[in-house]
Amino acid sequence: MNTILESPPVQELNRRNFIKVSALAGGGLMLGFRFGADAALAQTAGATATTSAPFVPNAFISITAKGEVAIIGKYPEIGQGMKTSLPMLIAEDLDVPWSSVTVYQGDLNPAYGGQSAGGSNGIPGNYMQMRQVGAAARAMLVSAAAQTWSVAESECTTENGVVFHKASNRQLKYGELTAKAATLPAPDQASIKLKDNKDIKILGTRVSGVDNPKLVTGKPLFGIDVKLPGMLYANYVKCPVFGGKPVSANLDVVKKLPGVHDAFIIDGLQGIKSGVAVVANSTWNAMSAAGKLEIKWDNGAGANESSEHLASQAMEFGKQTPAADYPADAKTLEAVYNFPYLSHATLEPMNTTALFKNGAFEFWSPSQNPSSIQQSIRSLNPSSVTVHLTRSGGGFGRRLQADYAAEAAAIAQKVEGLPVKLTWTREQDMTGDVYRPAAWHFFKGAVGADGKVIGWSDHFVGVTGARGPTAEFQNFTVPPASTVVTGVPQGAWRAPNDNANFWAVQSFVDEMAHAAGRDPVDFRLEMLAGERNQPYSNARMRGVVQLAAEKSGWGKKLPKGQGQGIAFTFSHRGYVAIVADVTVSKEGVLKVDKMTAACDVGAIVNLSAAENQVQGGMMDGLGAAWFLKITIDKGAAVQSNFDEYPLIRMPDAPQVAVHFVKGDYNVAPTGLGEPALPPAAPAVCNAIFAATGKRIRSLPISGEDLKWS
Repeated sequence: MNTILESPPVQELNRRNFIKVSALAGGGLMLGFRFGADAALAQTAGATATTSAPFVPNAFISITAKGEVAIIGKYPEIGQGMKTSLPMLIAEDLDVPWSSVTVYQGDLNPAYGGQSAGGSNGIPGNYMQMRQVGAAARAMLVSAAAQTWSVAESECTTENGVVFHKASNRQLKYGELTAKAATLPAPDQASIKLKDNKDIKILGTRVSGVDNPKLVTGKPLFGIDVKLPGMLYANYVKCPVFGGKPVSANLDVVKKLPGVHDAFIIDGLQGIKSGVAVVANSTWNAMSAAGKLEIKWDNGAGANESSEHLASQAMEFGKQTPAADYPADAKTLEAVYNFPYLSHATLEPMNTTALFKNGAFEFWSPSQNPSSIQQSIRSLNPSSVTVHLTRSGGGFGRRLQADYAAEAAAIAQKVEGLPVKLTWTREQDMTGDVYRPAAWHFFKGAVGADGKVIGWSDHFVGVTGARGPTAEFQNFTVPPASTVVTGVPQGAWRAPNDNANFWAVQSFVDEMAHAAGRDPVDFRLEMLAGERNQPYSNARMRGVVQLAAEKSGWGKKLPKGQGQGIAFTFSHRGYVAIVADVTVSKEGVLKVDKMTAACDVGAIVNLSAAENQVQGGMMDGLGAAWFLKITIDKGAAVQSNFDEYPLIRMPDAPQVAVHFVKGDYNVAPTGLGEPALPPAAPAVCNAIFAATGKRIRSLPISGEDLKWS
């Protein structure tokens, strides 16, 4: 069965060529399974049925006799660039020119190791393994050349897909060595050597995303683009009240509507919220018919929940904040910061195509965590569940969940033998989300007459599932956290825990700096004095603070209504400091003029993608803090579309500048999908204070009065 999406090289293994070889160190990722004479693989890798089989040293690489290189991108591509960056790592130590590489999206496959895109773990979790995959294949090609020439391997070098024996002035292209290399055993792990820093050619350069030509020409790549022969289309309606379920519906009426194939209630299945499914011959007909459903709901116990009630409970917990024991002559501060629920609001709403046939499932899904789809089908052995990965139109943590795929599976079982694509409406996507939790911080702090911090504390109060900040300063204590119990579903939202907690922490740090009469940069550098390395390195953090201050021109005198603010965070192993320049008119209109980021995340794999992730993280953090809020009323989300939940738009976007600290390619770097998001909001809010004297302690900023005189 064919889709209109690209197909990766065939991953079925010929048993006669199925040879298990050594595992790489640490991550348990298999160096590969040797499989050679697979005609289908040869064809998808660029060869024809009449050419010799390609050299397939492991599960990621195929090289044809023409020298064409196919590399599997194993990670879900959600816009973070992993489909390009991970193959770049392989290509670097394989020592082939990037222009000779074709990248294919890999499906869910245990031979690839972990395939969950979350926590900015794509690069740090795979950096050494992917480089070793390339280096091991290169070693086999070198061995093939050495045996061909009857010389020592140590006398051979490689460059741009060619093996050289300089002593005899001989050379062989990789394509000329494929047949010989395919007969050789994989090298011993201990013998695999990676390139030295001085020999790095691809990493650190600007490489365009491998999907970019298809993206800009509108070619099908996303889950929502999947089209299969005989496919049906579905919509699934759930109770707007969290925890509610259908009692009855006018199914007989809906079944008679144009294009409708079937309509039915799904209730009581594990991992699936109860609802009503409509299956039709097009997405439009499915959604149109779903809009005519008349459903009687059992709203359940959550129908009385509201944002106001949650806030009142939080404030009661806040009254229980322990008293602080500070010296009588200290200048003391108290402040309450709070932030709301947020939706993920991915531009591509949740969708999955599922086929149930002959007791097995096949999925086509824009998932961040494809194994969760496989695991959701608990009645079947994983080998009976195939998951094809499509590109995702945004993820931000939402697609770590498998609820939408499980719904598609339940519907597919009802129309067995036919593929069915489930697509949520925008309203269903926003009101049926797993939200970034709301929370409150009850801060107390004190500074001495010398302008230094005496101590401070943070009583964190969060709704069910919320957690407090993960990094600490000296003299920072965390009283026991409190929880407001709620049935509102929560989930990971880009830079979980850090995304808004550090807005509160870094804003209160700024309050203390101003209370002490200190420059906010100098105040922070003093707090980062010393040479500790846990939970983060003070030296590396000082480095990004100083770099951001330098590059932004920190400290210049500005008229009232203009201001600079700084914030720094250690998030998902990355060190980032941001300086924001803002202008606020007397009428209270905010303009964020510029944001300058300094990042220490180790060596950069793809400079274009790295800049993109920092820029995107800053825009995401700024837009969320400026405009976004999900309100709960009568147990349901109030905001349901972008008119009520406005994402940041081009006129609001500031100029951005990104600066990276140079890293060592011998050490695995961190990821960049999340580290730059948390400091964006506090940098802007601190700049607003510098411009107006008004402190933002409640998000979103758009809900605050910024007028000044």
